[in-house]
Amino acid sequence: MEWHTTDAQSLSIIDSEIGEHAFSPSEYEIVRRVIYATADFEYKSLIRFSDQALQAGAAALAARSTIIVDVPMVQVGIAPSIQQTFANPVYCSMETLTRPQRDKTQAAWGMETLARRYPEGIFVIGQSQTALVSLVELVETEEIKPALVIGTPAGFVGVDVAVERLKDSLTPHIRIEGRKGSAVVAAAIVNGLVDLAWHAYGQEGNAIG
Repeated sequence: MEWHTTDAQSLSIIDSEIGEHAFSPSEYEIVRRVIYATADFEYKSLIRFSDQALQAGAAALAARSTIIVDVPMVQVGIAPSIQQTFANPVYCSMETLTRPQRDKTQAAWGMETLARRYPEGIFVIGQSQTALVSLVELVETEEIKPALVIGTPAGFVGVDVAVERLKDSLTPHIRIEGRKGSAVVAAAIVNGLVDLAWHAYGQEGNAIG
């Protein structure tokens, strides 16, 4: 991502206001990107990284792993940074042609379809709670083994349970605790991770940590 003067000023404000934290330098780059995208400092206390999440995600990006997203807004939000760097294939569950399922949403059934097609892909759930539930179920039954799951859907019913199940899985993941979240948050996380991966793998740089 190209940063302009106003972006640098905004990031400087975030740095001065965020206060003490225990994030690694790479994790902090993701956190400040989310805060920049949302103007919401509460994400500092809501975002969680599993062990090796950034390392696994960066390596998968560098390996040109397929990225599966739940809604077009995430796809549009990450397309420029992906196209300018690793050019990973990106597929959206809402745009997947599937037979209608009476007890499943389009996002959920599309996610299942794509997950079975790309079981070791990078999965980004920014909006659909049902897509996250379907993905977690496939992880729990060991039908898929994602390189990374980013789960940030907002919601009041069931999203906390789905996020907790993601937390309990051994899958590398980045998640948002509680009710908050959005496609904007998911895209910000992906774009931050792409920048980190590009510095580490796409050009000479330091390892992610």
